Amino acid sequence: MFDKFYGFDAEKMSEMFKTQDFTKFFETARMPMFDLQALSAVQQKNMEALVEANKAAAAGYQEIFKRQVALFEETMGSLQLQASEMKMDQLSAEGAQRQVELMKAGYEKALASLNELAETAQKANTEAFEILRARIEASIEELKAMSATKA
Repeated sequence: MFDKFYGFDAEKMSEMFKTQDFTKFFETARMPMFDLQALSAVQQKNMEALVEANKAAAAGYQEIFKRQVALFEETMGSLQLQASEMKMDQLSAEGAQRQVELMKAGYEKALASLNELAETAQKANTEAFEILRARIEASIEELKAMSATKA
């Protein structure tokens, strides 16, 4: 019914996909402007670059996770030490001053740790980005070269 309005025949279209080996369809396809094997090789390199970039990012984020666990353990140990040193019934001016100093040191350490984690994340992201940037540039040059040889 729709084929008389739109000129589309689904049965004819499906005949193209009935071959046992779908890659043979591309072997018989002729596109004079493209070398399909070269184009496929470019895409393979693109996929390899994506995998490499993901591995770099994953390694960086795994490092961040390990560092977060270590920081948590350090913080818990520090809090336990502070709690054991603090005797509420004997709190003096010196003791209160020591608690303020400990809290200030903890705050500064937390800021330094956050900065360290942010730098590690930035490094991981930059490394992954550079892998992809280099591949994109190479891919553009490969495509230019392919189109120049076919023109």
